[in-house]
Amino acid sequence: MKYLFIHQNFPGQYLHIVRHLAKQPDNEIIFISQSSENKIEGVRSVFYKTVEVTPGIHTALAELDIAIKRGEEVYKTIKTLKNLGFIPDIIIGHQGWGEMLNLQDIYPDVPVIHYCEFYYHSDGLDVNFDPEFPADELLPSRVRIKNTINLISATNPGWGQTPTLFQHSTYPKWAQQQMTILREGVNLQKCAPDQSVRKQDVKFGDFIVSPHDKLLTYVARGLEPYRGFHIFMRALPKLLNERPDLKVVMVGRDQVSYGASLAGGLSWREYMLRELSDKLDMSRVHFAGQVSYDVFGQLLKRSDAHVYMTYPFVLSWSLREAMATGCAIVASDTQPVQEFIADRKTGLLTPFLDPNALADHVLEVLEDQILAQNLRTAARAEAERSLSLTDYLENYELLIDDLVHRRKPSLNLGNSPAELALKNP
Repeated sequence: MKYLFIHQNFPGQYLHIVRHLAKQPDNEIIFISQSSENKIEGVRSVFYKTVEVTPGIHTALAELDIAIKRGEEVYKTIKTLKNLGFIPDIIIGHQGWGEMLNLQDIYPDVPVIHYCEFYYHSDGLDVNFDPEFPADELLPSRVRIKNTINLISATNPGWGQTPTLFQHSTYPKWAQQQMTILREGVNLQKCAPDQSVRKQDVKFGDFIVSPHDKLLTYVARGLEPYRGFHIFMRALPKLLNERPDLKVVMVGRDQVSYGASLAGGLSWREYMLRELSDKLDMSRVHFAGQVSYDVFGQLLKRSDAHVYMTYPFVLSWSLREAMATGCAIVASDTQPVQEFIADRKTGLLTPFLDPNALADHVLEVLEDQILAQNLRTAARAEAERSLSLTDYLENYELLIDDLVHRRKPSLNLGNSPAELALKNP
């Protein structure tokens, strides 16, 4: 089989499937992206020219401007590939960046799988979810414009793929009929409980978590409100006061991946420390920044309580990995999380906007060891049932095979973790 993958950031959401396909000797895989140092054995990387936004363009059109330019650069790249004799059996790529806009003009007869991440809504979901950050009156119009690429991609030839029921539900009903919910899995061997980690110090320079300490962990790509960073920080004074043995490690960059940045270049970490500086014992709080995957895994294995928060938006991979690692999870009671965490079975759900409730739920996990162990055991068991990487890869290949052989794919591949947990007491 000949595969053509497309994603601006190699390998994006395709790490596991590309690795899997590349191990099969009869497969030929080309991956088109912007320049990247990442490599996967057996995969040929082809880079397209990086583009910039047109100076002075209306801010609402900046994403569309970049997307159109990316589509043109990818068009040139795949035209060259075709001229060199490469005809893929299938094309798989993320539809949100504009790269997939012009595929049908080069490969009109090749089936396409679009990765559909999120369809924006001008009201509801993440917009005006958090009253602390009210939307300005022109935000709804800008949000509608953000869906331009979504809408063009949905009417282009191809089939959609999305990883969760929640993400699927954000798309218009007519688009959902051409989209498979393909639930993603995690490496259950790498993400697995390991009690031996609790018998040794965890060190970040001078910050040391000893075996006698209780460790609270928080992970996000960027420390920002969309992932509940401000709520988590406001829960810390009560937690640190109630538990003198508690230490806190937060993983995440000083960046905004989703939502608005602060004026003046101030990071949300700096903003929250200004608000809470006299209420926190910083000798027990550590901002780890970005860490390696191995360090991230060790933190989850050592964690006594792990907090995951999100607006009604795309779910982070870290929640799946925390479940597989057998963390005692306290998570926001928001739609994406409800699909994965069954309250008081595989984790505790807490109101997103209430720092006191978050603190109380974390304290409950720290103080009730029977509850904590039950949550850890159930989270791991649910990961084994519904988050298997093997099942995910098999379902992915089934979707590909259906499209290559012009069969209509299933609209639902895999299981919803919370739903399964509730059915399996």
